[in-house]
Amino acid sequence: MPNRLAESPSLYLRQHANNPVDWYPWGEEAFTAAREQNKPLLVSVGYSACHWCHVMAHECFENAGIARLMNQHFICIKVDREEHPDVDQIYMEAVQMITQRGGWPLNAFCLPDGRPFFGGTYFPPEDRGHGIVPWPQLLMRVSDYYHKNRDELEENADNILKNMAEGNKPIGATGEDLEGQHLITAAEGICTQHDDEWGGFGEAPKFPPSMTLDFLMAVRGSAACESKPTLAQRIDQVTQMTLKGMAHGGLFDQVGGGFSRYSVDKLWLIPHFEKMLYDNGLLLDAYAKGWQRYGDPMYRAVAEETVAWLEREMRSPEGAWRAALDADSEGEEGKYYVWKPEDIQTILGEEDGTTFCDAYNITEKGNFEHGTTNPAFVYDSFEKRQSLEPLRRKVLAARQQRVAPGLDEKILLSWNSLVVRGLTNAGFAFGEKAWVERAREVADWLWDTFASEDADGYTRLQAVYYSGEGARYDGRLDDYAWFAEALLTLCGKVDWIEPGASKVYLDRATALVNTIQERFADPNMPGCFFTADDQTDLVTRKKTWFDNATPAGNSAMVQVYAALYALTGAGDYEAQLQALRPAYTGIAERAPSAAAHALSGFTHNAVGIPVIKIKGAQDLDALRAAISARPWRPVYLQVTDDAAQPDGFQLCVATQCLAPTTNIPELAENL
Repeated sequence: MPNRLAESPSLYLRQHANNPVDWYPWGEEAFTAAREQNKPLLVSVGYSACHWCHVMAHECFENAGIARLMNQHFICIKVDREEHPDVDQIYMEAVQMITQRGGWPLNAFCLPDGRPFFGGTYFPPEDRGHGIVPWPQLLMRVSDYYHKNRDELEENADNILKNMAEGNKPIGATGEDLEGQHLITAAEGICTQHDDEWGGFGEAPKFPPSMTLDFLMAVRGSAACESKPTLAQRIDQVTQMTLKGMAHGGLFDQVGGGFSRYSVDKLWLIPHFEKMLYDNGLLLDAYAKGWQRYGDPMYRAVAEETVAWLEREMRSPEGAWRAALDADSEGEEGKYYVWKPEDIQTILGEEDGTTFCDAYNITEKGNFEHGTTNPAFVYDSFEKRQSLEPLRRKVLAARQQRVAPGLDEKILLSWNSLVVRGLTNAGFAFGEKAWVERAREVADWLWDTFASEDADGYTRLQAVYYSGEGARYDGRLDDYAWFAEALLTLCGKVDWIEPGASKVYLDRATALVNTIQERFADPNMPGCFFTADDQTDLVTRKKTWFDNATPAGNSAMVQVYAALYALTGAGDYEAQLQALRPAYTGIAERAPSAAAHALSGFTHNAVGIPVIKIKGAQDLDALRAAISARPWRPVYLQVTDDAAQPDGFQLCVATQCLAPTTNIPELAENL
């Protein structure tokens, strides 16, 4: 018989609807039951595309005997982390504090009021000799300890919350302001961690370092870096090797476009095959900026194929993009994406099949499970890759006849905002007006769907949308900050396709920042909380200072304040930006890649963010081409009919403006 999750719109929760576990969704009903029955809570967090979540579900949560133990001794809550990143954040930090590691599935044991006292990630159903306590044994140990040592667990939970509160303070903050030299030193430190053989940073597993590349390219565009030839050359080497490694490897879907979540090896060869919307929005942005600086045609091809994948496989009937594709199909990870030589020969014939297999290293031995191969492009020649495009189309058409991975159809405001930002920058860089139009279309739909005005006149956001169900769940800082950043990016480019349209997006971003300052800001310390001051279902309020696979909300606020100050000259935005500087000094010194998105925002502000004010009949296509022919930096176009504004193009940085000109090459040179 289905449990309480059967009616949930969440795909992840519905995946557990037929478990014999008596699951509750996140909410007061579960907390009331825990208090009334004097049982500890088990909060189990995952997401629909998570391979190991599926493994633990099959091994443990579908096992009737194990489910009886869970039901007898715990009130069990199943959480979709994409619906409730606020819940995931708290219990992930607690588990990392307890075990020194984290991941999904995430299983946290809590007191009836939700305070965590123990937890972990994946647990097997029996002892497999890997040093991991079997799930049934752990359940009995925790339950027994709860009833015999409740006072000790209360103390442990209180200490965990105290440590979490301490974590709201920026790491290593000394009160010293972040200065330009800190940014240069941070870039130098990041470059020392680069894998000079395969690209990327560190050992396996390797995650796409989108924000880190963005920061390095921001520093590369500074006069301070130009004066340090060794650093400039090193950044060029690091950035290009990493972009190439990801583009040629198996992290990128060589047949259908788009990126998987991470590589399990340091070669970028075998991914964890789930495809997440957020990675692709961030990488679309990175490859567009990389193309503007280095001009590698492979970067443009990667961007074009990523956009094609987004539109082909992720577009919803409403026009926005859906959340994720599963790693598994037909119960096997990666089955949809891997090949044997005979598969390719059947599709392409002997001669073309051999050519394709040689180019993508598809061999009899294989590089994945069961003698299959995940394709990776082995040639340096871009022309060679282009010549294979007709063959790739045939292979893709054949792949589309396979059983596809599961698609999580929820629409997340935050992740869509990352794609709007990336698609806007890519459309402008590559001269693709249709991409900027598409980004604008989605941004407008997101605003109409997720934003509303509260009784006090503030714009409030919802976070998650399901077709037929509407938007739900109060927005968190990421929703506000990433959407504001996307709107400001669109504000800077939309006048290229519709002169004068930028004001709409500036006004919307300003409205979101007003809400952030009212509902999320900490009146006593730098930074904003992840949740609004009127959200009451959590045991604590947290701040995020570190980027993870996505930018931290406070990192995005650095970018937002820098852009708003450039666009408006308002002192309040400059003051907010300055107030955040001391929070990042220690991070820049100790772990710069962990806050790379914030550091790139400070770098843009230090270099100066150009605003080009435009009046009269001007050639905007020629202006766009001239800007995109230069290495990337944030540039905002503002078409105006203000009587006080002179005709032509006027380049302004902060409070300083050059004389108006109609000479586009001269203007571009001044950038």
